[in-house]
Amino acid sequence: MIAPTLSVLGDHELHQLLAEDVPYGDLTTDSLGIAAQSGRIRFFARDPMVVCGVEEAVRLFELCGARAEIHATSGSDAPTETLLLEARGRADALHRGWKTAQTLVEWCSGIATSAAAIVAAARLGHPDAMVAGTRKNVPGTRRLAAKAFRAGGAVMHRIGLSESILIFAEHRLFLGQECTAETVARLHRQCPEKRVVVEVANLEEALAWADADVLQLEKFPPPAVAEVVAALAARGSKTLVAAAGGIHARNAEEYVRAGARLLVTTAPHLAQPRDVQVRFESFNSQI
Repeated sequence: MIAPTLSVLGDHELHQLLAEDVPYGDLTTDSLGIAAQSGRIRFFARDPMVVCGVEEAVRLFELCGARAEIHATSGSDAPTETLLLEARGRADALHRGWKTAQTLVEWCSGIATSAAAIVAAARLGHPDAMVAGTRKNVPGTRRLAAKAFRAGGAVMHRIGLSESILIFAEHRLFLGQECTAETVARLHRQCPEKRVVVEVANLEEALAWADADVLQLEKFPPPAVAEVVAALAARGSKTLVAAAGGIHARNAEEYVRAGARLLVTTAPHLAQPRDVQVRFESFNSQI
């Protein structure tokens, strides 16, 4: 058995997922009178994928009363027909955990696979390029989404509003006449362990905020990114340039070659889930 990585959901959250799907028992399995029969369920990769969510899926089966084990941990590359996990137990336990576990792995693996494709493309442009996922996940799924981005080799841009400083134009409306350099200096004094990130919409704004630690260029085409990078270099600025807005696997390399070393993307949140094939076996005996 492969040693699993950590589940990001605790038993309480996993019980809630099960309760959503099986709030009052499994009417079909109970009515057929097969609940106490024993069997096995196995998950296989039908699509090639970067695996994610198997730790949570295995725990779901365990909470249903089955014995389960992982065969491919989150972050693994899984070609078609790779065995991801298996569980043994009563038919009612296997059927109770089946769809919730399958859907969770498919969805998480879709994000992880998409993130991995963007990372691979970005590093064709420069080996040190980083890809960061936005917080634009479906509400309530952030921990799983963050795990999936990491499984794909990316990092999280922001987990939430509490741990990072990112100044948008909507913040700057309230700053009055304070100069940009003073704003950055004030934030460095107040939060000395944090980097100050500023989102900008054009070259003029980028140069005005060149004292920031990171400039996030929102929806700049690659030639405009290159223009900002050149202008900052001419000033001797060491500000990190991040590109955001519309970043995906097909354009990631171009953005990195233009000089962006950090790509901020939402695309994996919208990725197609990967297809997990489920195979059941009946052992036709009471356990």
